[in-house]
Amino acid sequence: MNTNHPAGTGAAARAAVVTGGSRGIGREVSRKLAQDGLAVVVNYVHDADAAEETVASITADGGRAVAVQGDVADEDAVAALFDRTEQEFGGVDVVVNCAGRLALSPIADLDLAQLDAMHRTNIRGTFVVAQQAARRLRAGGSFVGFSTSVVGSQFPGYGAYAASKGAVESMTLILARELRGRDVTVNTVAPGPTATELFLEGKTDEQIDQLAKVPPLERLGAAQDIARVVAFLAGPEGHWVNGQTLRANGGMV
Repeated sequence: MNTNHPAGTGAAARAAVVTGGSRGIGREVSRKLAQDGLAVVVNYVHDADAAEETVASITADGGRAVAVQGDVADEDAVAALFDRTEQEFGGVDVVVNCAGRLALSPIADLDLAQLDAMHRTNIRGTFVVAQQAARRLRAGGSFVGFSTSVVGSQFPGYGAYAASKGAVESMTLILARELRGRDVTVNTVAPGPTATELFLEGKTDEQIDQLAKVPPLERLGAAQDIARVVAFLAGPEGHWVNGQTLRANGGMV
């Protein structure tokens, strides 16, 4: 039985903000947190239809969700996102920053405009969202950022992307320590190759097959695999895990 209160009826239930929550891993994170009983604010930048489809999927299953547009690198938009969450659901208990941008190129060839755009989303965006999370998360809350296992595997062509995600990992323990005494955890999830639209785009079947064989489990990750890791960190079972980067990658190096 679903015992959740309708949206806007008070602060009894927990609420989550999921940036980049309309597609790929973000969509599955939104759905999983809703299944676990959280009200979910699905943040998106451009694809309103995908965000509304994610919300509809959650509400069809008896959950509570709203879609809110906003660029994670825009501090005013992110403040408004958190304002809307507090107005709609009474407070903020979980923040998951799934929003990200990927550009692949050898370092020697990368267009610096792409570098700037990617770092604006991945570094500045993470910092802006983490800043609001640090100010607003209620006791017992969790912030979950996103990195990539390529920070460890160091694949060619991923230099700029891995650099941006290395910055996310560097913030993780620092923010956890800065929130000492608040009963708020800060962790980062670093997926390996995961079968999302973003990952599969531009790759040949041969390349995908090769990447699928890298982990000892010999398959690509699924967005649901990553969503379950996030839900663990965001829930009471994972609340003793703090300041960590978890490489959710099936055992790849």
